[in-house]
Order: sequence, then C-alpha cells, then structure tokens
Amino acid sequence: MGKYSGTYTDARGSESIVIYNDGRNLSVTIRGVEFSGTDFDALTPTANATADQRGAFSLHRHDLCACRIACEMPISVHDNDQQKMGALFIQLELGEPAPNGGLDRQALSLVLSFGQQRFASSGSKGWFEDELLDIQQQLPEGLYMKACINCLYSDYSPWGHGSFGQMRCFRNLKREYLNVQSKVDFWSLHDRYQRLVQETYLCEEFERRVPGTGYRG
Repeated sequence: MGKYSGTYTDARGSESIVIYNDGRNLSVTIRGVEFSGTDFDALTPTANATADQRGAFSLHRHDLCACRIACEMPISVHDNDQQKMGALFIQLELGEPAPNGGLDRQALSLVLSFGQQRFASSGSKGWFEDELLDIQQQLPEGLYMKACINCLYSDYSPWGHGSFGQMRCFRNLKREYLNVQSKVDFWSLHDRYQRLVQETYLCEEFERRVPGTGYRG
C-alpha cells in the first residue's frame, strides 16, 4: 500500500491530503468525504457520500474537477547498477466541465527529484506515459526510473488508455511478447496480459526496456 502526502485545492480553499494506492486503486479523503478511482483524474465519491457532501465539490460525470491535486510519490531509480529511491512530484490541474462533454483544461506536470538533481516534464501532454518518458529522456546515461513505464514487458492497448494505471503487463508471456513486431502481432496477445499495472509500479521481474520492443516500441 502506497501512501502519498499532498494537497488538494479548489475554489473553497486548500488542505492537506493523503492519497492511498493499493496498486490498482487510489483513495483519498477530502473534507470528510472519501473518493476513489483507478486514475488521478477519475476520483469519485464513494457510495456512502450524501448529496450535501457531494455538493461541496465540483464533479463532472461523478469525478472531481475544477481543482488541483498535488502529491509526492516515491519511485525506484537505477543509478549505475545500484537501486536507489527518488521522489516523483505530481501536480494535476482539472478544469471546469466543457460543452464538448470533457473539461475545459487538464494539465499534468511531473518532477523527478533524485539526490541533488531535479528533472521536470514539459507538462504539455497530460499523460503519465508521455510526461515520464519526457523525464527519462533528460536523465544522464546509466540513470533510469526502475518502474513499469521502463519495463521490457509492459505495453498499452491500441484502443487507447487513461492518464494513469492502465499498462498491460505481459510477464506471463515474455517470449511471445518479445516476438511482437507490429500492431497485427500484438492483437494475438492483447487480452492475455497478466494484469493491469501502474506506470510507477515495480515488481521483481522488471527488466529494462529495449527500444523497438512490442506495440509501443
């Protein structure tokens, strides 16, 4: 169970929060109301929340919006054959509901802090995938985030995915996955993944990703 200290801010003010992560779902209590979801931008009040409690927040399709969520998450870093711990600072801004059915804005920015070094993502993509890879490209040789985003056996669905936590883990089909050369090849494995994992997760079967592997390359 991960536990991340942070802050929640909206038009009514700002307060300290703690986000819990069981590897699949995120949960957080804000102003006495518990929210949960698989993604930072899909946090929904739990079923026991009253109408008055829900009314204290801006919601879009039942999910939190018109707010800023920030937290610090520990992340493993490979540093020239040594595994160390770094910190990933996450800030997500969610806008107001828009006429097109989405939000009028959504911005995600990540900062990796490791030792005395800090590496910031561009904040222009909105997806953990792209923002983490942006940071990875800035890291010096021999340094990489030791997490599913950089694992040899993780991939995304061609159908698309959410902002966070929807990587397919193919550690159960290692040899078959490594033989994938195209999207056509990938469809034969698409629904036979071992489980969905978060980009920042790490298991004992991690292997560094080789460019050009699988569907996502």
